[in-house]
Amino acid sequence: MPKRDPVFPEGRHALYEAHGYSAAIRSGDLLFVSGQVGSRPDGTPEPDFERQVRLAFANLEATLKAAGCTFDDIVDVTTFHTDPENQFPAIMKVKQEIFGAPPYPTWTAVGVTWLAGFAFEIKVIARLPA
Repeated sequence: MPKRDPVFPEGRHALYEAHGYSAAIRSGDLLFVSGQVGSRPDGTPEPDFERQVRLAFANLEATLKAAGCTFDDIVDVTTFHTDPENQFPAIMKVKQEIFGAPPYPTWTAVGVTWLAGFAFEIKVIARLPA
């Protein structure tokens, strides 16, 4: 079995160290990205919800970039929401800016009760460019 090939964005944030996980793992031609949250460099949550979502996407983009990927390489998305009914308008606004035209990646949205102080998390699987 091949060893894990971890990927970290430049200036990785404190959550990776505090909780002992990798931002992403390369496996074959796929990139498995850990859940990205709207954390500031010190690991604390961005308090404004829409800015937290935007920061989660920015943290995701930095992790993708570290592996040589872009949002266009994403094939599967899972998002986690602490208050989906009230949060969806802001999430959909940002999502539309990122994935504005078909073909869209697959997407699963999950309502949860706890995200360690965060209100939104996004994890993805991307295909590594040839």
